[in-house]
Amino acid sequence: MATSLTMAARRAVAFTRFPSSTTASLVQRRGLAGAADHHGPPKVDCWKEPMNPAQWKEEHFVIVSLSGWGLLFYGGYKLFTGGKKNKEEVLV
Repeated sequence: MATSLTMAARRAVAFTRFPSSTTASLVQRRGLAGAADHHGPPKVDCWKEPMNPAQWKEEHFVIVSLSGWGLLFYGGYKLFTGGKKNKEEVLV
């Protein structure tokens, strides 16, 4: 019982340390209002501005970049390994 009384006393002291005005300022009241703030020019789809990657949406930039790297590696693979096929020589 003594421990519960001391814990209650500690909570009461901790609660009275902060005035009500400071606890009210710690509460977030903005909600989702910050999501509508745009910084800079609006982003567009990659097919609307194909020659300007700085204006693309981030998702489109990632997809196009990964596709390009994949095509580059696949093309290099086919270029360097395409001529090495098994050739059987027929002895007459």
